Amino acid sequence: MMNISVYVHAITIDPDTNSPIMILKETGGDRTLPIWIGLLEATAIATEMEKIEFSRPMTHDLLINILNAAGIEVIRVEVSAMKDNTYYALVAMRHGDKEVHVDARPSDAVAIALRAGVEILVNESIIRQVQSSSDQISAGKGVADQKSWAEILDELDPGDFKYKM
Repeated sequence: MMNISVYVHAITIDPDTNSPIMILKETGGDRTLPIWIGLLEATAIATEMEKIEFSRPMTHDLLINILNAAGIEVIRVEVSAMKDNTYYALVAMRHGDKEVHVDARPSDAVAIALRAGVEILVNESIIRQVQSSSDQISAGKGVADQKSWAEILDELDPGDFKYKM
């Protein structure tokens, strides 16, 4: 299955749970992937999106600094799988001529990708799986429940987004 390039379209808040949602959007396309994340990870992503600098390195900055000092280059991150409604990601790195992949939560992988300035990829099967699940869940419900994520995002007031790219 093919990987598609995405970017962080927005960090918003789920009004029902008050949990942050990271919205990944297909580069040059309309498909989106909402991923519920933790508050600390949302803050790490948002501070990098907003280019907020701290006097001391935060955790993801420290990791990038350590990797750089060791001569290890982050080359991409990939949201690689979804199992039991849990997303999995890989951080791809290069050390010399060796490429290694390390398991990560998607939110941490994205925070690292933003700091390293590398591409964020999503396995196309995940997008299809999420769209299929959404279609199955909305079958037989009212019109309001049948909206796609893209429609919901388009209807949100810009003030509903905490951070938007």
